[in-house]
This record gives sequence, C-alpha cells and structure tokens, in this order.
Amino acid sequence: MEDVLEVYTRPYEAKHPLVTMDEKPVQLIGETRRRMKARPGQSERFDFEYKRNGVANLFMFFEPLAARRQVTVRERKTNRDWAECIREMVEVHYPQAERITLVMDNLSTHKLASLYEVYEPEQAREIARKLEIHYTPKHGSWLNMAEIELSVMSRQCLKRRIEDRETLAKEVAAWEKSRNAESAKVDWRFSTADARIKLKRLYPSIHG
Repeated sequence: MEDVLEVYTRPYEAKHPLVTMDEKPVQLIGETRRRMKARPGQSERFDFEYKRNGVANLFMFFEPLAARRQVTVRERKTNRDWAECIREMVEVHYPQAERITLVMDNLSTHKLASLYEVYEPEQAREIARKLEIHYTPKHGSWLNMAEIELSVMSRQCLKRRIEDRETLAKEVAAWEKSRNAESAKVDWRFSTADARIKLKRLYPSIHG
C-alpha cells in the first residue's frame, strides 16, 4: 500500500508517465420488445424482460497527472487480451516514453509472462523493459485510480441496456472523448501518513 501511495506523490514527467490500469466485465443486454419513446408528460417505457448477449471486457488506462484516459473494449479478458492492450499502450499511446510506471492489481493475467505468450521474445522484452510495475495489495483495489474511473464511467455511461460490443465501443469512446476534453481528474488525498493513522490496525505491532 505504501509503495503505491509513494508512487502517487511523484511529479509529472512526460518521458516517465504514471498510468493506472484496471478492467471491468460488462453484461451485454438486448431488448425483447421495442421500447416506447418518451412523450410529453410520460417517460420512456421498456419491458423488464431482456435477453443476454454475452459479456464484453473493458480495459481502462488512466494517466491521473495528465487527466487522460483510454478505454479498450475486448471480447474476453485472457492473457492475450491484456498483453495486446499493454503493447498498444506502450507502442501507440506512449511511444516517446522512456519508461512507464504502471499501477494495477495482481490479477493472474497481469504478468510480464503474458507478453512472452503472445509476442516473440525480442518484442516482449522491449515492451517489458519500458514498464515499472507496482501492484496494489490484496483487497486493496481501492488504491487503483483506474478503478475510480471505471466507477465514474459505469455511472455516467453504462447505466442502461447495451445490446452488443459495437454499440458499447461507440458509447465508451464518446464518454472517453468527453471526459478527456474536460480534463477530468481524480482528487486523490489519501497519503502514507493518513494510512499509518487510519489503518494502524493493519501494521505489525513492534514491542521493545
């Protein structure tokens, strides 16, 4: 926890950006009957019955000091999906970065080994060489700013039925563009000093 909190105190560096990453599954839900559009004095109406159209997975990359986020919609959440999203982050979104500090949770797919399962060793090593990874502790996903951004996106963009992955990608892209244009930031205030006071029970007791 203190490792992640210390990372959050670093100043902005264009050549060494701080990026937080998290992912979220989204249930794709279709209508069984056509909705009745809203009319004066009457809100839109829809049938409570629905059909399941599978699940998509959202990969959120959020750079808090630049107030920039990038969301990718994938069909699944495998080692390959993670590796391909990481390659895109390194080679497409931060090609000029000398090193990227990456904060994420310790999910089994979030390993450098996943890069070697997808790419040739030379390319996998080149991607890995640019990453400085800091994992959030177990049960400490709340320390990940990308999780906060996913929560905001869920409230602002995903609180309705979305039928397919193509529609989901369009909605997420529109939200991403709007929020980036606003330069929306996370007002992070929790520090190591706060942790040592408020979470004192989690620290070992040293006697004598």
